Formats: sequence, structure tokens, C-alpha cells
Amino acid sequence: MLLDPKQQVARAYGATVTPHMYIIKPDGTLAYAGGIHDKPTSPPADIKEAKNFVDEALVELKAGKPVSNPATRAYGCTVKYSS
Repeated sequence: MLLDPKQQVARAYGATVTPHMYIIKPDGTLAYAGGIHDKPTSPPADIKEAKNFVDEALVELKAGKPVSNPATRAYGCTVKYSS
């Protein structure tokens, strides 16, 4: 989690919604950007059945593999950028 009150990081990475998930490797490169999982809903039953993109990416990175799905559609509330 990152607090970004000046919205500098959000702008740099092109965040459009919240949550917009990013995984950044230790070398500073972006490994994943997108939604948490493949169910853009909030009922617990839906989430239990969802494919978790973030968990999958972290497991692959830990195993030394490339992220198989490095970009997915982010969904959520639109980010309201200040002027």
C-alpha cells in the first residue's frame, strides 16, 4: 500500500481507478498492473470463485518465472485527480 497525497505516483503509473494494483520488482520494473481478480463485484461468494491476478503474479515472480498475465483490466471507483 502506498499513500500518495500529491498523486505523483498514481499519475506516473497511469492509475485510473481505485484499487488499481501494481507489482513492482526490486529492480524497479513493473511486473503487473490491473485488477485484483477477474470478478469486478464485491459479494464474498463471487470473490471466493475469482481468479486472483495479484496472487498469481506474486507466486510466479517468487518462483523466478515471468508473470503470465502482466496486465489486466482494473475496475473500481474512478480516480479523481486534483488539478
